[in-house]
Amino acid sequence: MRSARLTGWGWAGLGLAGSSALTLAGPDLIGGKPISWWFNLHLPAGRTALFYAGMAALCVAWLGVGRRRRKPSELVLIGAIWCIPLLAGPPLFSHDVYSYLAQGEVLHLGLNPYHHGPEILARFGQNRLLAGVSPIWRTTTSPYGPLFLALASLTVGVVGSNLIAGVLVMRLIELAGLVLLAVFTPRLARSLGTDPGRAIWMAVISPLVLLELIAAGHNDALMVGLLVAGVTLAIERRPLLGIALCSIAAMVKLPAFAAVVFIAVAWARDEWAPPTRPPTRPPARGAGQARGGTAARALALSVAVAVAVLAAVSVATGLGLSWVSGGVLSTPGKVHLAITPVTAAGWSLASLLHDLGLSASYRGIESGLGAVTLGLTAVLALALLRQVRYGTMALALGVLLLVSVFAGPATWPWYLTWGLALVACCPVTERARAVPVLLVLSVFLVKPNGILALPLQRAPFVLAAYLIAVALIWRSRRGRGGALLGRVRSLTGGEPTALTNASR
Repeated sequence: MRSARLTGWGWAGLGLAGSSALTLAGPDLIGGKPISWWFNLHLPAGRTALFYAGMAALCVAWLGVGRRRRKPSELVLIGAIWCIPLLAGPPLFSHDVYSYLAQGEVLHLGLNPYHHGPEILARFGQNRLLAGVSPIWRTTTSPYGPLFLALASLTVGVVGSNLIAGVLVMRLIELAGLVLLAVFTPRLARSLGTDPGRAIWMAVISPLVLLELIAAGHNDALMVGLLVAGVTLAIERRPLLGIALCSIAAMVKLPAFAAVVFIAVAWARDEWAPPTRPPTRPPARGAGQARGGTAARALALSVAVAVAVLAAVSVATGLGLSWVSGGVLSTPGKVHLAITPVTAAGWSLASLLHDLGLSASYRGIESGLGAVTLGLTAVLALALLRQVRYGTMALALGVLLLVSVFAGPATWPWYLTWGLALVACCPVTERARAVPVLLVLSVFLVKPNGILALPLQRAPFVLAAYLIAVALIWRSRRGRGGALLGRVRSLTGGEPTALTNASR
């Protein structure tokens, strides 16, 4: 026992060395004007190797920690140790946090971030802040919820023009989401009969979470923390509180609103469905109508709570319903990434047609494929809702969020945390060896400066990788690799599972 504990803390030390190395080497690799706002050690040659060695060390340490069954508290402590250098260093893998501050400044100036992009800050002499925003996002309106914009506005109101302080405060806000994950992930795992330690290992302290959410400062951390808390409380039979928390999460980023719908339907179905055991006497006359009335009441209360939260946030922030616009949904589609399946397919097909002497626009093909995948995602959502129960809600919702990431207009690696945080708490992932490998590989897809490591010209190779992955999953569908597919089949009307039966 003592040797195993020492080994665990040895992995913790390796991870700390790794996060410290990439934090120290990162400033030299970010590039651009924001670097002058942070420390710069001017390391000698080899800083790129040092940075990626640090990433590799953190990933190896994470895999090493996960080799043994550990207490959730021990894993949380190890993750906190790894986080310390990342919290103090400059934003890595993305400049989005500067966009958050810029949009918060727009709101702080009394303007509407859903009507004005960060470029308007130039009129107010805020060129220093504007320089940190990626050029592609300077003219775009905000895609985030009003609650998050209010938090960003409050931040710039407190720290003023000190951008380093602004980034640190924004990181603390995201850290609050990580704390929620650390608190509610083990509770959700226990509710679903899963090892809480492994769930913490995958959903809270993975390199994907630490590097792409905390080091980068992405607001997905806050959204996912609130979402998991809401789903957990709903499964613990406190659906109204769960809906309220998920509605608040949707006011950070809209994908969380899917959880509101799933909780409401699961609650109504739980009120409507007859008991598992056959009754000892015939049901009383009007029993079906009574259950129907109770289910309708559950749906009505769900809608009332969700609308109340949305209205309260909209009024309190002073933004009203201006956030309900097409720009909130269309902004992510302004980037074209090789790792996005519809983009990879569109580029590859257009290139093939060009080689055959035919003219085709890859963006036109991408747009058509995007419409198809959106429709298929909607069909999947309806199929999952048709069978959802409390016991299957986390898996169904997690699968839908993951599918929406790959079927959406932009597949950034940190988007995977939306569904992974829920799926990691489900029994189907306890022995899934491929998931940790994919988590490690995903963090190397984005360079320290936030640029995707794979240029668009590599789209055919990415598409080939996706096709091979689908073929391997299909081939192993009857083995351990097919456990998740079997559960999804049961949720969409197939055979019942133990998890489905347990929900009643």
